[in-house]
Amino acid sequence: MNLVRACQHRQSEEIELHPGPCHLSRMRIAETVTFGGSGLDRAAELRGKTEALKAQDDAQTILLWQGKPMIAGDTLVRVAMDHPVMADAGADLVFLGRENAAPVFAADLSGWTPENLETATLDSFLDPSEQRHPAMPEAVFAELRAIMNRLTARDAELAATAKAIMGWHRSHRFCARCGTESTIAMGGWQRDCAACGGHHFPRTDPVVIMLITHQNAVLLGRSPGWPEGMYSLLAGFVEPGETIEAAVRREVFEEAGVRVGQVSYLASQPWPFPSSLMFGCAGEALSTELTIDPNEIEDAIWVTREELALAFSGNHPKLLPARKGAIAHFLLEAWLADRLD
Repeated sequence: MNLVRACQHRQSEEIELHPGPCHLSRMRIAETVTFGGSGLDRAAELRGKTEALKAQDDAQTILLWQGKPMIAGDTLVRVAMDHPVMADAGADLVFLGRENAAPVFAADLSGWTPENLETATLDSFLDPSEQRHPAMPEAVFAELRAIMNRLTARDAELAATAKAIMGWHRSHRFCARCGTESTIAMGGWQRDCAACGGHHFPRTDPVVIMLITHQNAVLLGRSPGWPEGMYSLLAGFVEPGETIEAAVRREVFEEAGVRVGQVSYLASQPWPFPSSLMFGCAGEALSTELTIDPNEIEDAIWVTREELALAFSGNHPKLLPARKGAIAHFLLEAWLADRLD
């Protein structure tokens, strides 16, 4: 949402959704952050019936190559199970859920080699290249970070879920108990080891991202390698045995040397790069003096509302805001509109 819309809505306001099997009919504005809020029916109770679901005439699948979803214009592509492009798909599909009662899967085409492979920068922060499959010349595989703001809420949730679960399968092929290669089960939501009987499930890494304020200013930081002038909210992983509140206070002190008092939860965002769940929190700074740990961040600054508003409007001479679609941008925009309640 833009600043005008943010001023028109309270973050705690509820909006109508179509009722689903879980009878969810209303939700908070905070849940409409990118990659969330579409009300997808994940139909977890059907994950053990994947083969029967794939055989349904109305079954469809979305397509990914090296974690990049296929889109046509601003729409996530869905194809039938017998589409020619499926000849290059891996044997194991991931069951994502149901749309209008029809099963939706995700297929991995990473085994296919595009003609312009040399233009892809698979290990970069943002791969700007696009790949076209000969069976789908009207569509492209595109980096999710680059297109996330163009997708509908449903398309964004499907793409993020598929990217995260497929990334987990690529990095967890072998049993953590005995080292034997495991197999995909339960519609892609489990891996089983035939050697030791172990069962393994997708991991999600909890991350806190903090809107730390002091009077009329907010604390922003930047990591090495970011575009010049770009600053965002501080963030860090939650450690084992640690609460979200404790993680907020620890991370802010470690990175910027600022002590934090009261902490409150604001919103969350699935972030499939590769497998994080971002917990957006507000925190009140007890001091403003900064002591930066260069091993953690490159810089940290206090930014007033007026300066941040200039940055969001594109008129600040030096400061660039967090990228659109990220929860940092979402929270900062809400703070500017004074809609964090």
